[in-house]
Amino acid sequence: SEGALMANVLAILEQRDGALRSVSFEVTTAARAIADAVGGEVHTLVAGGPGIGAASAGAGKYGADRVFACEAQDLAVASPEAVTALAAQQIAGGDYFAVLLPASSMGKDLAPRIAARLDLPLATDATALDVENGNLIITRPVYAGRLFARVSLQGSPAVVSLRPNVFRPAERVSAGEVEMISTPAGAAGARVTVEAFHAAEGGNLDVAEASIVVSGGRGMKGPVHWPLLEELRAALGPAAALGASRAVVDAGWRPHAEQVGQTGKTVSPKLYFAIAISGAMQHLAGMRSSGVIVAVNKDADAPIFKVADYGIVGDAHEVVPVLAARIREARGD
Repeated sequence: SEGALMANVLAILEQRDGALRSVSFEVTTAARAIADAVGGEVHTLVAGGPGIGAASAGAGKYGADRVFACEAQDLAVASPEAVTALAAQQIAGGDYFAVLLPASSMGKDLAPRIAARLDLPLATDATALDVENGNLIITRPVYAGRLFARVSLQGSPAVVSLRPNVFRPAERVSAGEVEMISTPAGAAGARVTVEAFHAAEGGNLDVAEASIVVSGGRGMKGPVHWPLLEELRAALGPAAALGASRAVVDAGWRPHAEQVGQTGKTVSPKLYFAIAISGAMQHLAGMRSSGVIVAVNKDADAPIFKVADYGIVGDAHEVVPVLAARIREARGD
């Protein structure tokens, strides 16, 4: 029925090198919760090169009832204009209640394009979604995370991008039936093309993907002391990655790819070490949803201790080597 169609939720997935990225499972999980609240189905849409249809079937594990996949060689690498046209075609024919995307680099590009193409309301960087009296209520940070606004959008469907590493993927097996669709007419001849993605040198684990993060702040007193944090990261094993505060990145001590915070990356690891980081609101906005937070700081009144599960008041240059040694002992290294 028409009512049932309007209750469906569309999640636009992200792929890289022919495989779905973890943010795809996050938006699918969020879509499942909204669809359940309004009595609809979860549809997912993914565009990629040959083989992406088979690879996208995994979305069913996280609650997708139907998976719409478009395969084309020129979609193997991100193609924002082509995917916008594809999404617009899907949305226009579906009477959806909401359209969800990850607020990743891809989603930040696509979400406003889609909203502008179809003249739909848009909310970005959501950290929570609720349905109240049939309306979608979106929670999103404002003023660099100092406050959270709860907003509803006029018009349907609402286009919403979700902050990565906030909506944890949850398995909820659904049909995940894959349906191949074709690129809409007029999608060719894009003005913007993405030639390639270049990974950071050294092949280090992305801080946004790591289950353990060791972040350093200005209190480390310079890049010459970063080997202390590398020692701690190595003691924690291959699941750990290095992060940094904005002050550190602005000073040129570490690359921007490692920055955690409002203007960097949002992380939600199982374990987060904040070493010599005072805990400015901008930084907390990017890591406060971590599972267990361990803080090391000389200042007992540092704001970071207000969110930390475990705190050590002391000089990081003295504490970190001892911490690394104890962790190696505990792991039997």
